[in-house]
Amino acid sequence: MAKKNNNGSGSVKCSFCGKEPSFTDILVPSPLGDAYICSDCVDQIEGLLKDYFSDEDAQKALSKSGKGDKSDQPKKDIPTPRQICDFLNQYVIGQDDAKKYLSVAVYNHYKRLAQTRDDVDIEKSNIIMVGPTGTGKTLLAKTIARQLDVPFAIVDATVLTEAGYVGEDIESLLVRLLQAADYDVAKAERGIVFIDEIDKIARKGDNPSITRDVSGEGVQQGLLKLLEGSVVNVPPNGGRKHPEQKMIAVDTKNILFICGGAFDGIERKIAHRLNTHVVGFTGRAERSKIDSDNYLKYIAPQDLKSFGLIPEIIGRLPVLVHLDPLDREALLKVLTEPKNAIIRQYEKLFAMDGVKLSFAPDTLDFIVDKAIEYKLGARGLRTIVETIMIDPMYETPSAKVDELVITKEYAEEKIRKAYIG
Repeated sequence: MAKKNNNGSGSVKCSFCGKEPSFTDILVPSPLGDAYICSDCVDQIEGLLKDYFSDEDAQKALSKSGKGDKSDQPKKDIPTPRQICDFLNQYVIGQDDAKKYLSVAVYNHYKRLAQTRDDVDIEKSNIIMVGPTGTGKTLLAKTIARQLDVPFAIVDATVLTEAGYVGEDIESLLVRLLQAADYDVAKAERGIVFIDEIDKIARKGDNPSITRDVSGEGVQQGLLKLLEGSVVNVPPNGGRKHPEQKMIAVDTKNILFICGGAFDGIERKIAHRLNTHVVGFTGRAERSKIDSDNYLKYIAPQDLKSFGLIPEIIGRLPVLVHLDPLDREALLKVLTEPKNAIIRQYEKLFAMDGVKLSFAPDTLDFIVDKAIEYKLGARGLRTIVETIMIDPMYETPSAKVDELVITKEYAEEKIRKAYIG
């Protein structure tokens, strides 16, 4: 077997495509003569077997070479939903419902990719997450990306416009996925895309307008074909800057889309719907059962339609999950418990300078109280801690200090001087 070398010189090369060892992983020699085949050509032959032969014949041919699944049972190395959820618990506090939905969606995505041809075609279930700012929507997506062995891309919907207008085209979502897959189209077609700030492309008005809503409803119309599954021509270097480039055809049928947005103000639409549905003498009793502090737990697809998402795109996001606002206990855990907790990050920064940093317990309570006051969720924690720690981070590297304790009095003074509190 000829393995990949550094110089790529010599007469050894693939007899099918002509690739030299420096451009492929493995060259397999023929037992009958001076001929070789590379790993890329082997993968292409496997695809031809699946396309031109029946499932039974293809499985027999592949099984002789040690390839191919003999059944539709999930592979042993696929993480179970509980394992995925346990991994999320190490980085994200709370949001049990969102973790459960994401874990099941990712697990089913793996099983869809492992499925052989059958009379039952498993379709994907795209997800939309709704929750206030700072509750962990983007963090959930980034944490999922840590564990996956499929391409994962996080894109922002706020920069998207219809084709021909200033901004990015809809196809730019797939460009990020191609980049994550090193421009391997087959690998990208099995990936996952997280579309953040999906609420920013809501329709600007309930009634159709004579002017084009190029960054709102127009973007939603363009997303329909991506979410449903179709072959899209993607410009690898951007459509407007390089109009002469060759397009790459990407099939989005097996790409899982996860959308997230704050949907600020949707609570009023939920409350209006709940109140209008309660009629008669039992109205007061029914209203007393509603948790007025967290209307998002009652969110329904019609609320998204009232907010400005078109019915076609809501139907292509069948899994609707909400994220609960973080209470005081959850914020305190966010501050200290996860692997990437804010306090742990600052302790690591000071440890690199040889300083042991610690926070008094009442200091942590003060930080959490201020974060609740600002109503910024977990992001407010970093704003407050950064304000408190700016002077110590400036002075400590130049001073001979071995240990530093942040007291509540010191934290209150820094917040007061910064005119925040």
